[in-house]
Amino acid sequence: MLQRFNKLAKISLICVYLIIIAGAVVRMTGSGMGCPDWPKCFGYYIPPTELADIQFKPEHQYKSGYVIQIEDTFYFAKENFTSTRTLDLNDWNKNTKHSYNTFNPTHTWIEYINRLFTAFAGIPMLILLFVSFRLWKSKKHLTIASILVILGMGFEAWLGKTVVDSNLLPYKITIHMMGSFIIIALLLYSIYKSQEHKITKVPSAFKYVLISSILLTFLQVFLGTQVRQFVDEQVIAIGYEKHLWLQNPNTQFYVHRTLSILVVLINVWLFIMNKKQGLNFSLINYIVFVLGLEVITGMTMYYFDFPFTTQPLHLLLSAILFGLQFYLVLKTITVKTTN
Repeated sequence: MLQRFNKLAKISLICVYLIIIAGAVVRMTGSGMGCPDWPKCFGYYIPPTELADIQFKPEHQYKSGYVIQIEDTFYFAKENFTSTRTLDLNDWNKNTKHSYNTFNPTHTWIEYINRLFTAFAGIPMLILLFVSFRLWKSKKHLTIASILVILGMGFEAWLGKTVVDSNLLPYKITIHMMGSFIIIALLLYSIYKSQEHKITKVPSAFKYVLISSILLTFLQVFLGTQVRQFVDEQVIAIGYEKHLWLQNPNTQFYVHRTLSILVVLINVWLFIMNKKQGLNFSLINYIVFVLGLEVITGMTMYYFDFPFTTQPLHLLLSAILFGLQFYLVLKTITVKTTN
């Protein structure tokens, strides 16, 4: 049973990273408002494919929540009804939640597939929860972690709805991202605690610097989302003139850029210590490699005006970096230390 739990936790972790990739594609393509409502899309379980699908139709059966577009405005059906030959606005509620009133089939289906994938990705996490109940007597901490994962996914789903309702309010997107990191941490904890490990000794300095490095990474990710929030505001203010987005950056940008140097130095020190002390933590090699790619994508965005795919790749790499560091912390935090 413990082995099955471990496999399900790993599958769930992969699903979370795939969700992050899907979300990055949505943001990269500007499809975040492809569906103006949630959890349905234009009031349908399967969204429309062309503009004619959301035009008013006489003598047509509409269900509550169905969306039609009149000129440049969306209207939501108040309840189930059959339309008459002429449009009666008394049957409809005008969209007042957000300013998005544009139908783009490509954006709609990118966002819809993202939601659909997220829903299916939750299945292994539910199974993980059910399996964890059978471990309650011997491994209560795994059951508690599984419950927190489901609660976290529920919170993320609810937050996703508020993100849509707020017309992609930047600070909510930031919270959405940080929430996914917490779920990653819970799943990595579940994976680590559901398998056996060799007992080893780790220098106390290595352990404390490692913990500092992951805290710094978490701070860097938070600052990075603040920089992205600033960029989003620049897009609204000046459009897609990419070379102007960071012409007058905010304070968070300079702090984020400066701290990146410290992040690199700390992880290089860990890499050297791992070699000198013969600790054999292969994860350090992956951490340094991912960190290098993270720095390259960050510099590319700044010096080459945000080339396509660099933003979502930068985001994905930060999530992978956090996961690698957190798992290494788990491997060192409970073992014996040496001076």
